[in-house]
Amino acid sequence: MFETLKNDVDVVLERDPAARNRIEVMLTYSGVHAIWSHRMAHWLWKKRLFFLGRFLSQVSRFFTGIEIHPGAEIGQRLFIDHGMGVVIGETCEIGDCVTIFQGVTLGGTGKEKGKRHPTLEDHVLVASGAKVLGSMRIGKNSRIGAGSVVLKEVPPNSTVVGIPGRIVVQDGVKIGDDLDHINLPDPVADKFRQLENDMIRLKRELKELKQEQKETEKGKV
Repeated sequence: MFETLKNDVDVVLERDPAARNRIEVMLTYSGVHAIWSHRMAHWLWKKRLFFLGRFLSQVSRFFTGIEIHPGAEIGQRLFIDHGMGVVIGETCEIGDCVTIFQGVTLGGTGKEKGKRHPTLEDHVLVASGAKVLGSMRIGKNSRIGAGSVVLKEVPPNSTVVGIPGRIVVQDGVKIGDDLDHINLPDPVADKFRQLENDMIRLKRELKELKQEQKETEKGKV
């Protein structure tokens, strides 16, 4: 147990250049507090003390801004950077040496039963604001870009960006066209743009039909 707690602190010192010493990390890092609270809540959950586990997780959420369901399985050396707004669902499984930034959701897609949250393998990084939804596996050493929405399985050693998320790098090789990191894919805006173009086209055709009708009526007169 003490080795696990030490690892939770050491990983912050390794990955966060702002961290100065162990005392500072133990007293001021909300991500560490949330992980420690979860480890206790998860122990209660495993003992079938569901209410106590859930209650502890909600107390931790109140103080840290990080919500981790007590049923979630978390490995060693998880690093939650900043952490505000992070949500980790009940059936999530997180491997070792995973990094999660603020605003990340590891959630489900509906009211399905059983395994309904993602599995993150070792050394995965999920950047700020990303949403990983549903029962899928994110392979080892993969990276999820900031603001991405991932709905499908991700193979190992991949980089995923966009809405919906798409693989742009796999095993060090670029997939498809070069990515414009400023203008990420936006299918909702694309659909509205298509509808707007269709309306313009229909108005133009309607105007032409009215003009033809007027000319026909004049010819009859």
